[in-house]
Amino acid sequence: MGSERSTGTGRFTWPVRRRTPPGPEGTAEDIAVQDVAEREAADRRLPPPEPEPLIQPPRFNLAAFRLAALGLALVLALALALVRLFVGGPPSVADLREQAGVEEWTELPIGVKDDQPGTALRDRNGRWSGFDIDIAYMIAEDLGFRRSEVKFYAIESEDRPRMQATAPDGKRVPVKLVIASFSINAERKATAGVRFSSPYLYTEQSVLTLRRDKHPRVSTMADLHDEGVCSISSSTSEKAAKEFGADLISRNRISQCIEDLRAGRVKAVTTDAAILAGYKARSREEFDHWDVGFPANETWGVNVGDNPALEKLVDLTLYRSYADPKDSRWEEAYDRNFQSEVANNDGAPIAVAEQPRVVRPDIREQPWEDILG
Repeated sequence: MGSERSTGTGRFTWPVRRRTPPGPEGTAEDIAVQDVAEREAADRRLPPPEPEPLIQPPRFNLAAFRLAALGLALVLALALALVRLFVGGPPSVADLREQAGVEEWTELPIGVKDDQPGTALRDRNGRWSGFDIDIAYMIAEDLGFRRSEVKFYAIESEDRPRMQATAPDGKRVPVKLVIASFSINAERKATAGVRFSSPYLYTEQSVLTLRRDKHPRVSTMADLHDEGVCSISSSTSEKAAKEFGADLISRNRISQCIEDLRAGRVKAVTTDAAILAGYKARSREEFDHWDVGFPANETWGVNVGDNPALEKLVDLTLYRSYADPKDSRWEEAYDRNFQSEVANNDGAPIAVAEQPRVVRPDIREQPWEDILG
C-alpha cells in the first residue's frame, strides 16, 4: 500500500499532468503558450455540440376551440335545467295535473249547449257536433282523455257559472269544464266567480228575423225599438237588447227563441252571430241574418270553475293550437263548422276566422319536454 501512495498510481487516483519547471528551458511565457495549445488540442478532440432545437410557436386549433366552447355551453345548459328542475320556479305540466286532480278522473264531464247548429248540437241519434264540441275534444285530448271518456251534458245559460249541467234523465250533473258559447266579461269574473281560460273565439252580436215577414233592414239594435225581441237569459245579448229599448223576452235556450220567432210571438231574435249563423245556414230561405254593426266584442272562453291549475292546462292547449304551425285543430274546427256556413249567410258576420292570440302560460318545461309538441 505504501508503494501505491508513493507512486501515485492507485485505483482511486487520477493522472497528474506535470508542468516543466521554470528555468532556462521553460519560461512563464512558454508555459502559458503550452497551456493554450493543449486546450485547443483538447477542444479539437471533443465532438461538436449538438444544435439547439428550434422552438416552434404553438398553433391555434379552431376546431378544438369550437368543440370546447360547445361542451361548455352544454354543461351550462344542463346546469341551468337542473337548477330549474330541482330548485323551483313555475309548476310543470305534471305538477299542474296533480294539482288539478286530472290523474284521478276516469272520465271528463263537460257542459255544452245542445241546440245550436254549427256551435254545439245533439242530433236525434245522440251524436254531438259543432265548433264548441271540437274545441272540447281538443282540450280533452291534451288532458289525456279518449273521446269515449268525454261525457257531454246539456247546460242552460244561467247554469254555466255554477257548472251544473243536466243529464238525459233530468238529473243534475257537476261538470269539470263549461264550453258553451260563454262570453268572457269582467262582471262574470267579479260577481259570479267564473274562472275563464284564454279566449278561443271572437264573434259579435247579430239579429235574425223571418224572411216571410219582410222585416225592414236591421242596421242597428235601435231599429228594434219597441219590437218584440227574444234573447237568451243571462247573456250579454239580452243586456244590449234592453239598452236599445226592445220589448224583450228571455228564454233559457236559443231554440225556444227560434220557436217564438216562427210562431210570431216576437219579431226578432238576437244573440251571438256564431249561434244565429247556424240557423240561417240550415234554413236559408226562412230567415234573414242581420249585421247590426257591433264590433267583435263577444269573446268566448272556457269556464274551469275553482281550479286554477286546470285553467293553466286549458291555456296550454290553446297556446299550442295558436303557436304551433303544425297544430291545425282549431283551423279545422273553424272550417268544418263556420266557414261552411258563410255561403248561406248572405254576407252576415259569423266569427273571426283566426284564433285569438294566447300568451304562453307560466309553466316550467322539463329538459325532456316540448311545450309545443
